[in-house]
Amino acid sequence: MKQIADKDRKELEAKLADVFDEEINNLSTELREILLDDMVTAFENRLNVLNKAARKTAN
Repeated sequence: MKQIADKDRKELEAKLADVFDEEINNLSTELREILLDDMVTAFENRLNVLNKAARKTAN
């Protein structure tokens, strides 16, 4: 499974923070960081699952 590079991960977290600013602005900094990390991890895991399924159907 491929993982997102740290630099790209931080960039994606920053973009998500921008998009969800209103929804997460009442959370503490720590909770925002946890949520954003979880969102990127979930996205990364979903991409890995879908790519694996696509490889299986291609073979």
